[in-house]
Amino acid sequence: MHEAADKKLPVIINPAAFTHYSYAIRDAVELVKSPVIEVHLSNPLAREEFRHTSVISGVANGTIGGFGPNSYVLALIALKALLA
Repeated sequence: MHEAADKKLPVIINPAAFTHYSYAIRDAVELVKSPVIEVHLSNPLAREEFRHTSVISGVANGTIGGFGPNSYVLALIALKALLA
């Protein structure tokens, strides 16, 4: 994340369980000034209630989830649009 911030690189991140409680990752994502897309294979809102809160989504450009591996494909499409 720090390299992406230093080099102004776009990021697609799947923070997995860190989504819900890692303020260290949130702070690192916040340093990135290029687009950041948060990705989840499953839909966190369709799972247990504690998974409904993401500390990352507030500093990401967007969140994509629930489409299995296609979530990454959708994130690439979104990233391309953000960079255009």
